[in-house]
Amino acid sequence: MGKYTQLSSDIIKNVGGKENVVSLRHCVTRLRFRLVDESIANDDVLKNMEGVVTVVKSLGEYMVVIGEHVGEVYDEVCKQLGLESLGAENKKPEKKKSPIDRALGVIMGGMGPTLHLLCACGIIKGLLVLLTFMGLDPSSGIYMLLNAAGDCFFYFLPLILGFNLAKKFGIDPFFGTILAGAMCYPTIQNTDINIMGYVTNTSYVSTFLPILFGLILAAPIYKWFNKVLPSVVKGFMTPLLTLVIIFPITFILIGPLANLIGTGLNTVLTAVCSFSPLLAGIILGGLWQVFVLFGIHGVLTVIAFMDLVAGNPSQVLAFSYGASFATCGAVLAVLIKTKDQKLKSIALPAFISSIFGVTEPATYGVTLPRKKIFAVCCIGGVTSGIVVALSGLLMHTYAGMGVIGLLGFIDPVKPNIIAIILMAIVPFVVSLSLGLVIYKDSDYEYLNEDEKKDEKKVEKREVTGQLNQETILMPVDGIIQSLTSSRDDAFASEALGKGCLLIPANGKVYSPCDGVVRTLFPTKHAIGIVTDNGCEILIHIGVNTVALEGKYFETHIAQGDKVEAGQLLVEFDKEKIEAEGYSCEIPVIITNTTDYLDVVELDHGQHNHGDKMLKVVR
Repeated sequence: MGKYTQLSSDIIKNVGGKENVVSLRHCVTRLRFRLVDESIANDDVLKNMEGVVTVVKSLGEYMVVIGEHVGEVYDEVCKQLGLESLGAENKKPEKKKSPIDRALGVIMGGMGPTLHLLCACGIIKGLLVLLTFMGLDPSSGIYMLLNAAGDCFFYFLPLILGFNLAKKFGIDPFFGTILAGAMCYPTIQNTDINIMGYVTNTSYVSTFLPILFGLILAAPIYKWFNKVLPSVVKGFMTPLLTLVIIFPITFILIGPLANLIGTGLNTVLTAVCSFSPLLAGIILGGLWQVFVLFGIHGVLTVIAFMDLVAGNPSQVLAFSYGASFATCGAVLAVLIKTKDQKLKSIALPAFISSIFGVTEPATYGVTLPRKKIFAVCCIGGVTSGIVVALSGLLMHTYAGMGVIGLLGFIDPVKPNIIAIILMAIVPFVVSLSLGLVIYKDSDYEYLNEDEKKDEKKVEKREVTGQLNQETILMPVDGIIQSLTSSRDDAFASEALGKGCLLIPANGKVYSPCDGVVRTLFPTKHAIGIVTDNGCEILIHIGVNTVALEGKYFETHIAQGDKVEAGQLLVEFDKEKIEAEGYSCEIPVIITNTTDYLDVVELDHGQHNHGDKMLKVVR
């Protein structure tokens, strides 16, 4: 069982199950589901789930906010859903989406999977500007190599988009790469191409829209050929015929039109910002966290971002950038002033993630529940927008988020270091100062009322001595060890609950209690039992033995069976499992640990099945 297996399973269950999932992708902090019916998802359960920050619904997506581990959780959820990573889809009828929703889905399908690569190349470009400013000769070999490494993503952008967009449209992604490669072929860039008297002279390197529009036209044709051609030839004939038809049309007609649209959109954005840069900075900087809150910030920046990766600096992206530093300052103020240890434990990692531009944990966990502090963030964002407007700061390349992304603002011609520093420092200092003045724990005591009630109940039980105890017996013959010594990190961290680790002497597993078999995994390697008193016990035989798919395991019970302490549950061939390289250690977990005051190991060392092993105390 992996670290995020249980969390992923619970998420799938509470979004309505596999049948309710149309598609899934992720951004920096969120799992972004498309659901058949959002109304059957359990919002409250998900919001209060350990490992989930909150739930947001916007633009036809059901977003489960995870935080920094979203990539790992995404991979596990995809595995459990039977979807390919990078955005494969579960073929279910999808609810009708607006044109904006569909456009954003396609664009993010093209760019989303490569943002980290884009960030890496952007950082190289920013560092190269700094090195040049410090004296690196632009004609030197090291400069040329670094420049190639930093510029390659942007120059060959259509090839990267071609792969991702073709995958998004459900056709062979390598066809998308080939179509983009043909459009970027060196000898036909900025060259007069004469087709029956019609002359085209253009270039498609570093562009976004031409390959997008080309594949929109190519996808249905590709699918039609793939459907009607005989199996023996369609493997090469489908791409051949589609390429011969689509490439000339895209290069001569669709591409120039797409470039014209892109230029027009950028002109409109530039005109809006130029009309009143100060007003644009105040609005975008001040309201950016509100846009992030509702998940609609992508609508406001996608056009600017497309233009940025095509090599054109963006002021729209610059206006919004300092908002993360405002959040960072506000959270630090809360961290300094609060005496609530639980809030400190939330605020510290949120502060650190905000430094690197990931503000959702801070927004949902710290600032939004404390509305005055959220307002402080917005005020700080306003000051950042003002700095950008007055200094004329532009984002020249995407180098990531937070402090690292500041490299993307360095002007290659005239480095503007002071303005960049002010864009980050001013909102941070303003929010920190206001937060230190405004924040008081006493204003938000209501947020902890439920927790305090629970603590008082526990204290009352402890004082009156009304403690319920239950003893869990050894399910195997073998050695008891601390759970923290398990080879499985999830068990060892006790993230799934407290318990102990057993090193079995043989391959027989007996019931550790009287109860009911709630769960019997199809692979037979794990059994979940609920005792008559409500204690939930997970017996997990081996590490990663799920991969054996039930081989070497034999069960003597079925899911739903009533069992008695000492009853034989499962037999497994210990020698053969270990011969295949698997450990046969058995973590025994009390999965509802939080329902108890404590889970106590009674002894270590050698024991027989039926001996006392754990005591759980309510």
